[in-house]
Amino acid sequence: MRPVTEQTILITGATDGLGRRVAEDLAAAGATVLVHGRNPERLARTLAEITEATGNDRVTGYLADLADLSQVHTLAEEITTQHNRLDVLVNNAGVGAGPPNTPRQMSVDGYELRFAVNYLAGYALTLRLMPLLRAAAPSRIVNVASVGQEPIDFTDVMLERGYDGWRAYRQSKLAQIMFTIDLAERLAGTGVTVNALHPASLMNTKMVFEALDYTLSTIEDGAAATERLILDPDLEGVTGCYFDQQQQARAHAQAYDAGARARLWELSERLTGVTLT
Repeated sequence: MRPVTEQTILITGATDGLGRRVAEDLAAAGATVLVHGRNPERLARTLAEITEATGNDRVTGYLADLADLSQVHTLAEEITTQHNRLDVLVNNAGVGAGPPNTPRQMSVDGYELRFAVNYLAGYALTLRLMPLLRAAAPSRIVNVASVGQEPIDFTDVMLERGYDGWRAYRQSKLAQIMFTIDLAERLAGTGVTVNALHPASLMNTKMVFEALDYTLSTIEDGAAATERLILDPDLEGVTGCYFDQQQQARAHAQAYDAGARARLWELSERLTGVTLT
């Protein structure tokens, strides 16, 4: 890969928590950093603070609510219009399990919210940005998933029966890993790699505190693991893998079921209208 100072890196969900820390670290290292957020005031504040802290004036903001696929498409169009290549895409934005007894929620498009934001938005954005990633090859896609994984019931993907916030979250995270493995196979030979990781367990983030009253690790722990997948030259050419923090690991068995992955891919194409070209 190019030196980090020559790289353009997009991080979704970068106005808080893990994404914010990774964005600031990469800006400090000299990268061109594209910061995505959904709240305009928070996005503006994040850009100002990162620029001031790092002295890097190549930090740009992009506003989009990933619970609305039309905004995902607009985000992809804006980035494609303004940049001729993308060295790294970090799909980090996500919705946690929510406070206890959180009711089932829906996206703007009528899909279960966690599946929509944590998985479908990243699927659509990744495929829409593929021309930029191919133009920058060797380039990388990093999907921020979780060790918490639960198999997808293809008869009830939107969890209309027996909804539970943790089940919704875990299903969406396994979907990210299944997508990672499938996409890596489809991109073989292009120079674009894609890997997924569990950055750290129960970091001290707003998402965790919303659901639980304790933590097990820090944002710094998660940032170190995530930044390794973004920058480590030893991972050049490594693709289709799942990492538990900084170690390659085994995901849930469904991730390695080619039939299940094919069903998920077909469903994703149908729900988003986006195909890999």
